[in-house]
Amino acid sequence: MSFPGSGLAKGLAVTLRTMTKRSVTAQYPDVQPDLPPRTRGVIGLFEENCTVCMLCARECPDWCIYIDSHKETVPPAAPGGRERSRNVLDRFAIDFALCMYCGICIEVCPFDALFWSPEFEYAETDIHELTHERDKLREWMWTVPEPPALDPAAEEPKELAAARKAADKLAAQQQAEAEAAQAQAQAPDPETADQDRPDTPGEGT
Repeated sequence: MSFPGSGLAKGLAVTLRTMTKRSVTAQYPDVQPDLPPRTRGVIGLFEENCTVCMLCARECPDWCIYIDSHKETVPPAAPGGRERSRNVLDRFAIDFALCMYCGICIEVCPFDALFWSPEFEYAETDIHELTHERDKLREWMWTVPEPPALDPAAEEPKELAAARKAADKLAAQQQAEAEAAQAQAQAPDPETADQDRPDTPGEGT
């Protein structure tokens, strides 16, 4: 059972507790805040890895990714080979006025061309200027933090295991060939051995 004025007393108690605590003021923009390593600020583009597969644009629920490309013919790598065609990226833009930072484009990219950057200072006075082209996305790529170190007890990735197995097999094969060549070089020549062998009595008669 509450007595009259208990609500006021509780409110004053909260006020007194708050007044005794030291206030913390963020000195932004003079002091940059310490952001968590997985902060979703903007999306950086590593253009060299992009193959214009359009998977990010198709999976984007907001349709805020715009990609243009054209095809180029690549000459054969070896004489007698055939020419091949490849996609060349002309435009890669993201409209951050529509983006809801879900990260689906980064997750579905099969070639690791998109990364989260903790950069957050990209406000504009005009909403149309929030569509950033690939040059700006490339600049944000340099602000992407390094990935965390792998767990020492974690299982080795299958790709690394397969590459290591192939490298060990090739090294063992090369070592075996080198040992065989060395043994062959050290073995005496039969014709030379017959010439150097001294004649024994009774031979050649």
